[in-house]
Amino acid sequence: MLHPDPASGEAATGLPLLIPEFAPQSGVILTWPHPGTDWHSRLADIEKLYVEIAASITRHERLLIICRDSRHRQHVSRLLEHANVALQAVRFAITSTNDTWVRDYGPITVSRDGRLVLHDFTFDGWGGKYTATLDNRVNRSLFDEGFFGGSELLQQHLVLEGGSIDSDGCGTLLTTSRCLLESGRNPGYDRARVEARLRELLGIERVLWLEHGELAGDDTDAHVDMLARFCSPGVIAYSSCNDPQDEHFAPLAAMEQELRSFRTRAGTPYELVPLPLPQPVLDASGRRLPASYANFLIINGAVLVPVYADPADAVAVAALAGCFPGRRVEPLNCLSLVQQNGSLHCATMQLPAGVLKQDEVAE
Repeated sequence: MLHPDPASGEAATGLPLLIPEFAPQSGVILTWPHPGTDWHSRLADIEKLYVEIAASITRHERLLIICRDSRHRQHVSRLLEHANVALQAVRFAITSTNDTWVRDYGPITVSRDGRLVLHDFTFDGWGGKYTATLDNRVNRSLFDEGFFGGSELLQQHLVLEGGSIDSDGCGTLLTTSRCLLESGRNPGYDRARVEARLRELLGIERVLWLEHGELAGDDTDAHVDMLARFCSPGVIAYSSCNDPQDEHFAPLAAMEQELRSFRTRAGTPYELVPLPLPQPVLDASGRRLPASYANFLIINGAVLVPVYADPADAVAVAALAGCFPGRRVEPLNCLSLVQQNGSLHCATMQLPAGVLKQDEVAE
């Protein structure tokens, strides 16, 4: 069977192909925090970080920012302008949201017969943990407003979050059984049925299931984007723990053994790149938070890496720089973001080349 060039986003077989994050992009979506979200008590801190994220993204590509209303849009625009962010690279959408974690309710894009198709999977607040009715309507709102140009949007009843899957662009998917099979998101779906739907909708030919690995404080039921990520078809970066006294030592060691057992299409082991854990990051009550360097965002010409004011930051940045020799690695302090149990990748969703309509810019 002929396999596609993962950077092209084109399937050689005429079947759907899930476009990997390291393929060329037309932009990134960011849902801006507002007083109606869980950020209401720490808006100043989180907005400072969002300005930095916006600045980093717009140095490389377009940014679509979701605001709650016109007043909120004006507020965000002023923040960006005062920070000298390139507003010509920013587009604004106005729609209601429950929260900011657009990775999990944003569109998931495949290439099919030379066309771009956006899947609008059902988002139920990570298995019904949180209210998500508004978030689940975002993709339809963006589509109706014309932000996705000529791309097709297909609504799917299957519950699937962007942070729960990672693709090599060649038909292999990396995920965790705890999230897709054990969390109650899709009652009645066993492993075979899930794989069949992933094959049908995303063109997946192989699923690499991680049975081990989780981070304390992660309320997504072990999203893979906190644990292990494709940097290229043959390279996986993963969260690693070397401290036997740390609660993560045993589960991450077991996950590492699973990763070592996986093979590429050619039958060779993956090149595995360990990423350390920072020292425990705690919230005000002393609860440990899921600070992970694996939650990086790949964009055109750069990789944005969450850091946590920890000595391990430099180790993780250097390791990821080796994984992405053609991209600039840019660290962003995400201590404020992880206070709500997510990090940089969770807060963003990339749009592959050709998705984001390019003929309008910010005023």
